[in-house]
Amino acid sequence: MHLYVGNVADRVTEDMLQRMFEEFGQVETCTIIRDSMTGKSKGFGFVDIPDDSQANDAIKGLNGKEVLGRKLVVNKRR
Repeated sequence: MHLYVGNVADRVTEDMLQRMFEEFGQVETCTIIRDSMTGKSKGFGFVDIPDDSQANDAIKGLNGKEVLGRKLVVNKRR
């Protein structure tokens, strides 16, 4: 399942994000979207978890969780 992860703090790295989601299952890909000019995080990214049950567990476990002062928004990618 493809997940959208929003409200990501600037200091969160892809490795940090991946480790958070790996607590719920296998992560296929993890990407934080960055500004092409500055390289700074745009505050959102995407995580792919192949198992839907694990992905739903990740949504329940991480949506609203505070990470570096910001509450994550995690839901199914549209």
